[in-house]
Amino acid sequence: MEFALITLLNGLSYGLLLFLLSSGLTLIFSMLGVLNFAHASFYMLGAYFAYAISVKLGFWPALLLAPLLVGVLGALVERFGLRHVRRHGQAAELLFTFGLSYVIVELVQLAWGKSALPYAIPAQLDGPLFTLYSTTFPLYRAFMMLLALLILLTAGWTLKRSRIGLLIQAALTHPQMVEALGHNVPRLFTLVFAAGCGLAGLAGVVGGNAFVTEPGMAAGVGSIIFVVVVVGGLGSLRGAFIASLLIAILQTYAVALDVSLASGLAHWGVQINPDATAYPLLQLTLAQVAPLLPYLLLVLVMLLRPRGLSGVRD
Repeated sequence: MEFALITLLNGLSYGLLLFLLSSGLTLIFSMLGVLNFAHASFYMLGAYFAYAISVKLGFWPALLLAPLLVGVLGALVERFGLRHVRRHGQAAELLFTFGLSYVIVELVQLAWGKSALPYAIPAQLDGPLFTLYSTTFPLYRAFMMLLALLILLTAGWTLKRSRIGLLIQAALTHPQMVEALGHNVPRLFTLVFAAGCGLAGLAGVVGGNAFVTEPGMAAGVGSIIFVVVVVGGLGSLRGAFIASLLIAILQTYAVALDVSLASGLAHWGVQINPDATAYPLLQLTLAQVAPLLPYLLLVLVMLLRPRGLSGVRD
């Protein structure tokens, strides 16, 4: 019970962080149709900005200011870069954001160096939430989970109930009508892109000190968030939420269950000859193949349900 509960909570906390990161990418794609390859770089910027601010002002001002700074930077990217290449089609958008991701990484290395930064968890949240037998669950992970759930509820309400959400959805299908009513459609799209980048920055603020803040952090999560978005269904916030939890729990249990197929067969009395051709593969443990599981899930979903679990857009 101790193992199952703690592993499940660790998986949920990691999954909710993935959702916090992938929700911004989902928002941008569902509203603008742009698959932002630089999204993980904005996540990295959130962590670096939070570190720089927390050194001067503390963690709580950084939690507010760092996502705002990332959002402003995202607005500038959309206004003075992405808007001009959009007229050339989606290939130009993909190439622009792909190149931007490398530019951001190089700028970060020039500003902060290539070593990991000592971005620490705030003292108020550095401790156990509870202890189950001999295992403790960190208070900071619970804070991350609560923050991600609040973002989910806020994003859902904003898109479905608020005036700005209704305007954005109307601008997707009837932009001329929305402009005729006196609204600035390009400005709405800039706001959406800024909000998506700000969500990535917020994920960087809470994820940078929970894991590690270094230039490779963008590459570490870049591929996994695209797996989450595709498995959940491009443009579906609900799908991204489900896929984030599914992938995170699957990986967490795989890492924790450090067993191999050979050991499992031996437990049932089936002995494999070490000279057998497939013996090295049977010796691989779940922990070793855990990084492959999200991509295997991606392949499976593409074969059985190409639109994803909750796909709303072709």
